[in-house]
Amino acid sequence: MSNTIEQKINALREELRMHNYNYYVLDAPVISDYEFDIKLKELEKLETENPQFFDANSPTQRVGGAITKNFNTVVHKNRMYSLANSYSKEDLEDWEKRVKKILGTDEVEYTCELKYDGASINLLYENGTLKSAVTRGDGFEGDEVTENIRTIKSIPLVLNKKLDETFEIRGEIILPLEGFNKMNEERVDIGEEPYRNPRNTASGSLKLQDSAEVAKRPLDCLLYHIVSDKPIKNTHFETLEFARELGFKIPKAIEVCKSINQVFSFIEKWNTERFNLPYETDGIVVKVNSLAQQDELGYTAKSPRWAIAYKFKAEQESTILREITYQVGRTGAITPVANLEPVQLAGTIVKRASLHNADQIEKLDIRVGDTVYVEKGGEIIPKIVGVDVSKRPLNSEPTNYITHCPDCNTELIRNEGDAKHYCPNEYGCPTQITGRIQHFISRKAMNIDGLGAETIELLFKEGLINNYADLYELTEQQIIPLERMAEKSAQNIIAGIENSKQIPFEKVLFALGIRFVGETVAKKLAKHFKSIDNLMKASFEELITVDEIGDRIAQSVIDFSSNLVNIQLVSHLKSYGVQLEMSAESQENITTILKDKIFVVSGVFTIFNRNDLKKSIEDNGGKVASSISKKTTYVIAGENMGPSKLAKAETLGIPIISESDYLKMLE
Repeated sequence: MSNTIEQKINALREELRMHNYNYYVLDAPVISDYEFDIKLKELEKLETENPQFFDANSPTQRVGGAITKNFNTVVHKNRMYSLANSYSKEDLEDWEKRVKKILGTDEVEYTCELKYDGASINLLYENGTLKSAVTRGDGFEGDEVTENIRTIKSIPLVLNKKLDETFEIRGEIILPLEGFNKMNEERVDIGEEPYRNPRNTASGSLKLQDSAEVAKRPLDCLLYHIVSDKPIKNTHFETLEFARELGFKIPKAIEVCKSINQVFSFIEKWNTERFNLPYETDGIVVKVNSLAQQDELGYTAKSPRWAIAYKFKAEQESTILREITYQVGRTGAITPVANLEPVQLAGTIVKRASLHNADQIEKLDIRVGDTVYVEKGGEIIPKIVGVDVSKRPLNSEPTNYITHCPDCNTELIRNEGDAKHYCPNEYGCPTQITGRIQHFISRKAMNIDGLGAETIELLFKEGLINNYADLYELTEQQIIPLERMAEKSAQNIIAGIENSKQIPFEKVLFALGIRFVGETVAKKLAKHFKSIDNLMKASFEELITVDEIGDRIAQSVIDFSSNLVNIQLVSHLKSYGVQLEMSAESQENITTILKDKIFVVSGVFTIFNRNDLKKSIEDNGGKVASSISKKTTYVIAGENMGPSKLAKAETLGIPIISESDYLKMLE
């Protein structure tokens, strides 16, 4: 009898999963909503009466109910990169030239997809079932929102086909326009403010604490990229078609294009047809179709070389410029800001826009009182792109750019060739001081929990800190009396500061805020010099020998290292136990066997994956280049190496070696 009941439960689950797939993914239901509800209630009854057959992936479990007060931060196994943007056909043509140059072939085809405007998500599947769901976050780590994601019916909890591989699939959580409008109608009816736009509402839904509330929202998920240790198919398009068979909702608006002209045709088609879509989109994503070529192209510090986003022309509105104010950045850079009559733009209310610098104000002749045209650059940051001079007030006067810092009244400077003005009072200007501390505690730097921009400003105002080293002398007793501060909050801050002493050297180096030393540069410098002492003693000539370190970065490091204030700050950080040298663990298996050797990696490999091979080269002192030149020492060739690259290597007499040859070289 027990076997019969279990079989009936499993059969009902499988049938309801298929009906869910037909309705939410294929948009082709074969039974009515009433019939579906009857079957679902029958399954609920059987599961309630037979709790021994409980399954977290049952269709009955999609209603939510789990409460998540704190979302765990999870490090992505594979980084979620952002896309480089383009705004013209010329941009795309330049991108294509770069792609073909690196690949050494003209034989490249592309897939074109719509760029969906939602909240990015990474789904992990193991043995054919959903294991976890993590937001994009900063690309390196995000928040786990699995319980909320499980309520979205277009996301399969169990795949249509049995699959042993572990893989990640990425996409956008969206809120279709019809559902968004219905939600707003209901909010207006009960006297609440309507939501501003579908994108932000979808993103906010993922962080609701009650998954039952998420289940009530008509969220959808459009998927566009699979990441696995070994390619599932040979091309991106074939991989997406396979994902469709597994039960994922892959949008139909995807085409393989044999040339850049076919890409342009796709763009022209959707530039108008996008307005008929049931959800918002803000551009086209163009990807190299071959996964082997994608692997060969690799990534820059921020984005894949094998993909680019083409953004549709930004929405534009006109409004009145009420006032120009000036902001001081942590480096002392002055940014003029336009304070505007509020205007609705691309789904949000815009009140402020960047004016960039004095040259931009002069070029457009922007004045207070003007009617200005505002658009969102890349659909994100509002900017002023023009002035309606015909509506200019009669008493209008040209804008005089400020001459002194708005925060400390120091006279501004402007270096030759620099677009921005700067406040030179680096260690006395309050905004620069707090800005550097805020950068120090930020997520990508020291990642100190419990501290935010407002708390830093409050601590500075109360005289408790004057630089980031002072953080390590704070006590609970000093913090508790502060405004809006409880004992638990103070404990969390002190614990967060203490935990930051374990942050690795390359992140500490980034946190120091040396001008032009971003995350990637900090990693290169840390890896090369091994400690802050070695770096601060390095000469200009030693610095510029490091890969990708140019004159500007080298001079900035020299300036930082020769400043007495910075020398004292670093000394204090050392005394508090902050990591200012590479750990023994991070230097394991690091050698100089390949010093001064330059490698080009091409093709598909069996012993290594491409990223591990590149890391191995760098860990052993070698350098990885993207294209073959006279300076190349070796080409490591896998299967499907581009014929043009092969010919170039042979013409230049560059030795071509295999993975096995490379491993022997290390021995």
